[in-house]
Amino acid sequence: MRPYRTIGHASEAEFTEKRSRFIGRCFPVQSEAEAQEILAAIRKKHYDATHNCYAYIVGEDGLTARYSDDGEPQGTAGQPMLEVLKAKGITNVLCIATRYFGGILLGAGGLVRAYARSAADACSAAGLIEYICAVSFDVNIDYSRYGAIEGFVRSTAQVDAVNFTDSVTMSVSLEESKADEFRAQLTEKTDGRVRITPTGSGYLCREVKSST
Repeated sequence: MRPYRTIGHASEAEFTEKRSRFIGRCFPVQSEAEAQEILAAIRKKHYDATHNCYAYIVGEDGLTARYSDDGEPQGTAGQPMLEVLKAKGITNVLCIATRYFGGILLGAGGLVRAYARSAADACSAAGLIEYICAVSFDVNIDYSRYGAIEGFVRSTAQVDAVNFTDSVTMSVSLEESKADEFRAQLTEKTDGRVRITPTGSGYLCREVKSST
């Protein structure tokens, strides 16, 4: 497992450049097969478009990447879109730019700028999220000590569930890098009278705040 970034949701952004209409879309995907399925649906929807160019990156490591100029001059569409995705450091994303030609040639430089903008606008509309490597614990404590640690636990970890039986068990998740400190502080705050049981590993998801 490794941390990674992707888009928050499917998106669409449109603009016109010298009478050519560009429709940029981003989709979260988990596999090449899913990317190809979505691409086929967009091509069917926009069967009358001049071009349906695309780029996608799949996998937590981001090593699987494909793109297509779909009839535009080589290197002027799919590759600039792919570079936008790489520059944002995202994966598990498909970007499609649909173009309806407006009758005025844009030239190679104009095409590169237009397709890069289409991808960038669609990514901005989708928002970014990151998945952080996390671990999960069951924190078991007596009722008499629950009040003393509840605030600390909730401010430090994500509380997934709380079960009240003969004692209190808080099921929590937190960043892997903070796990040792979390356990040490809990032990200190309870004078060692707490049971902390690892229950698994996975990801925590959080929104990436825009720097603009």
